[in-house]
Amino acid sequence: MALKLLDPDDFEVFKRIRLEALRASPEAFASSASDWESLPDEEWRRRLTTNPVVVSFRGEEPVGIMGLTRQQGSKMAHRATIIMVYLRDSERGGGHAAAMLNLLLDHARASGIRQVELAVSAENPAAIRFYQREGFHEIGCIPAGFLHGGREIDEIVMARRLT
Repeated sequence: MALKLLDPDDFEVFKRIRLEALRASPEAFASSASDWESLPDEEWRRRLTTNPVVVSFRGEEPVGIMGLTRQQGSKMAHRATIIMVYLRDSERGGGHAAAMLNLLLDHARASGIRQVELAVSAENPAAIRFYQREGFHEIGCIPAGFLHGGREIDEIVMARRLT
């Protein structure tokens, strides 16, 4: 396993694993593959300049992705949200997710972020257990936070203090 914090020149890798994630687990994301498929290369590059994105590799093959987006308001800039979490089924249980998360949390701390938050589907108990093991605590629920296939799915909101 290898990890890389992507830079704008890595947009092809970003594009490949992000589209795989959106196609493989459409129920897990607020965006759909069609939202991203037609983006020009410059937009893929730009997105790598605004938010840190970590990719996990098995050899040369990207198998997982995780990003972080910082709150914009000056009184909220000490907070960030974990986004775009995906790990190929065949790689689960191998430490990829924890390694990506730890790299992002280290980056967050170095950037002055004091609290990291996330939202996870209430229908994904494995992910909820993973985040709990990693020190996240449930702080709320957004009823019907997602609509997927005509179904309303609750989102569990979790947070972890870094200080």
